[in-house]
Amino acid sequence: MTDAILIKGGTVVNDDEMVKADVLVQDGKIVAVGPDLHCEGATLVDAAGRLVIPGGIDPHTHMQLPFMGEIAVDDFYSGTRAALAGGTTMIIDFVIPAKDSTPLKAYKQWRDWADPKVCCDYALSMAITTWNDSVSKEMAEVTKPEYGINSFKFFLAYKGVFMVHDDEFYQGMLQCAKIGGMARVHAENGPVIAEKAKELLSLGVTGPEGHTQSRPEELEAEATNRACVLASQANCPLYVVHVMSKGAARAIAHHRQRGAVVFGEPIAAGLGTDGSHYYSDDWLHAARHVMSPPLSRDPSTPEALMRLLACGELHLVGTDNCTFNCQQKLAGKDDFTKIPNGVNGVEDRMAIVWERGVHRGIMDPMRFVAVTSSQCAKIFNMYPRKGRIAVGSDADIVIWNPDATKVISKDTHHQAVDYNIFEGQTVHGVAEVTISRGKIVWQDQRLSVEAGAGKFVSLPPYCPYVFAACQQREKVIQPRSVKREPIAEIESLKITDKQQTTKSKVPPGGGSQISFA
Repeated sequence: MTDAILIKGGTVVNDDEMVKADVLVQDGKIVAVGPDLHCEGATLVDAAGRLVIPGGIDPHTHMQLPFMGEIAVDDFYSGTRAALAGGTTMIIDFVIPAKDSTPLKAYKQWRDWADPKVCCDYALSMAITTWNDSVSKEMAEVTKPEYGINSFKFFLAYKGVFMVHDDEFYQGMLQCAKIGGMARVHAENGPVIAEKAKELLSLGVTGPEGHTQSRPEELEAEATNRACVLASQANCPLYVVHVMSKGAARAIAHHRQRGAVVFGEPIAAGLGTDGSHYYSDDWLHAARHVMSPPLSRDPSTPEALMRLLACGELHLVGTDNCTFNCQQKLAGKDDFTKIPNGVNGVEDRMAIVWERGVHRGIMDPMRFVAVTSSQCAKIFNMYPRKGRIAVGSDADIVIWNPDATKVISKDTHHQAVDYNIFEGQTVHGVAEVTISRGKIVWQDQRLSVEAGAGKFVSLPPYCPYVFAACQQREKVIQPRSVKREPIAEIESLKITDKQQTTKSKVPPGGGSQISFA
């Protein structure tokens, strides 16, 4: 068994248990989990004093995305390579058709970009940027196994670029519910943001501080609430991407308490830093942090979001990794609306969540596994193939050292971008070994992986974890029709009633007067 890997002496952590056990891997799968395992000829990995966890899954990336006149510098090679160094063994990226393109054309383009380059497994989510009958039909087409799409993203921001209007969003969610695809939403108020941006520029506010002022948190909260209301009307499960503010998180909690099927995804950036950077005297430093929705103006928000993750009001952690280097950010030096939106995170996500969550005593290691891996696998219908250490699961495994520390820096990270928004932060918790598809790809601070080593993962529709309640709910919320007498008979009755009323009128001065003051 020369290709086998035997992980000895560690503590296996899943989202629902922690147990001392060895793990045996062969042919890309986990073939045994238990005490005192042996396998002659296997590569031994010493996990004593370490945690053996499922590889992280980042549900939200934008590798080499063409956006705002630029192309994100982390492509499917550098981005997924960096992910492995941080303990993430799978990403879900977004196919985003231009307004004049179609879902199927854009899907082919993304596959052509990704397949030759990916170093870890990946899946795709489809953005819907315009609405017509053809788009509706192609949505159904891409849920077939050969395309493997089971979620669709709608932008309520980026007016004139990606944004859809409420009626289009609602129609899109009706189609999602019909074909078993989960709706995902970028929740901001695009038209109001466009107006506020014009106002600020007219007042001479041109720097990155204008970005956050044009997109106040209240607009994210408003759009999140609106999206949840519309999703409930469509009986469609909803996933809110990059939850950046307390108000948006409260809106999600409110609708969940009312029985709505809605999931909330904070991101590494929103958990690891805040919006004070937008007011830095250094224009470039401020511009590096420009993303949408912006980082919260409230410095207590990162911890608040982490606590909501810990208690289950928010559900999983993404990154919205979409990186533009300093030269690209300078495109907006005279106009904040032209600064390419996006930050890093795919490499540091796991460490940021451990540092801010587990190390600070807010969540336990099992919840850490849930929010960085298992919940994503469940929501996107690939559990327990992904997101679990169990016999038969894919051998995407991380040996996690909870006691090790590192200082995050652009000088040592593996991403292509030339800055890091977490620069200088010391984090506890480090991925010492990463195993992807049954092979050791990260060990002793070195990557050993080739472009194309990862594979596309097809995601089936109608995920039970997401859709189980929807069928019965559809029966409960069926429209009701009231059976009434024909109109002609009603008119006849009105005439009879009028005659009766005339006959029974009280004479002047007669009867009693009753006051309801």
